[in-house]
Amino acid sequence: MKKGGHLPSFTLAYETWGKLNPDRSNAVLILSGLSPNAHAASNEKDPSPGWWETMIGPGAPIDTNRFHVIGLNSLGSCKGSTGPASANPETGKPYRLDFPDLCVEDIANSAHMLVTHLGIEQLCTMVGPSMGGMSALAYLQQNPQGARHFLTISSSSNSAPFSIAIRSLQRELIVSDPAWNEGNYDDKHWPVKGMRMARKLGMLSYRSAEEWRTRFGRRKQDYFPTEIFGMNYEVESYLEAAARRFVRSFDPCSYLYLSRAMDWFDIADGYADLPSALAEISLNTACVIGVETDVLFPAYQQKEIADALETWRDNAMASGHPAAVRISSNFSSLYGPQLAGNVTARSSGGSPSSRVTCSTTAWRTSVISDSAE
Repeated sequence: MKKGGHLPSFTLAYETWGKLNPDRSNAVLILSGLSPNAHAASNEKDPSPGWWETMIGPGAPIDTNRFHVIGLNSLGSCKGSTGPASANPETGKPYRLDFPDLCVEDIANSAHMLVTHLGIEQLCTMVGPSMGGMSALAYLQQNPQGARHFLTISSSSNSAPFSIAIRSLQRELIVSDPAWNEGNYDDKHWPVKGMRMARKLGMLSYRSAEEWRTRFGRRKQDYFPTEIFGMNYEVESYLEAAARRFVRSFDPCSYLYLSRAMDWFDIADGYADLPSALAEISLNTACVIGVETDVLFPAYQQKEIADALETWRDNAMASGHPAAVRISSNFSSLYGPQLAGNVTARSSGGSPSSRVTCSTTAWRTSVISDSAE
């Protein structure tokens, strides 16, 4: 692993949709954000709706009639892939703080190991929203011809100071909960308060002040009992409900490790600049999407990636930080045509839904003309 740690073995949870063609050239790999699992859309084994249900399927923007789609749960998560909540084979107990230091580059390397295991030499398209976009960039830097097309949504080449500050406070809230107990929590003694507050803080950063105003205004709430110093307004009940859903659905240690991995990530570390860091990546096309009201992954960070890939620009509509689960169908107008043009011929080289309220910018790259795709 990047920082010298070692896992004796590990498991990666993934799901697939659509058929892999005979020459294995039509694969689309989706690397998720921090909290989603591998279940991006319904399938035969699990018909329940996935976190990106409207984007994946027959005739959808990521068309499973044409593509073999792979949804991967990140290394370090608690949704099926090996992470701090997993059993340490040497002790039989959860790794917790004995889990080795995790970096985004480790997530990317494990993803490539999966792709290799599946017998795929080169992906048709690499897709990465939020943290998944970081992982995707690292994947492509490690494997410059690893994909012919690249789609990243509300991501970055490193974490901005505000994002680091938010995640740092989230981690502090979790480890300050007495039930955290230096990572020695269990189902009966869970850092509920720390996770609850951390989630609320995260939720605040997913929307701009204008979005909070237009969605909630000063409407009163009657869902939760009123408290002496709060729970009077609808916005408070919204945060509380979201936090309660999350608290037991995600392992605290996994949250800490993945959050820190995002802060540590800097694709240009060791390079003169970002263009130098991405110079070896060989793509036919790239689509970089950013949201102007996103405070966690500000649009200027997507423009930095786009500029490093020599792009042109157009506009669409969206709101807040999509972080994969909040991407609405309006995004399909941006990347749908790109995916629709990506037929399966192998390249020989070269390179909850949100409401439409604010401006989004997409930057596209066409590095190499490939009439076959």
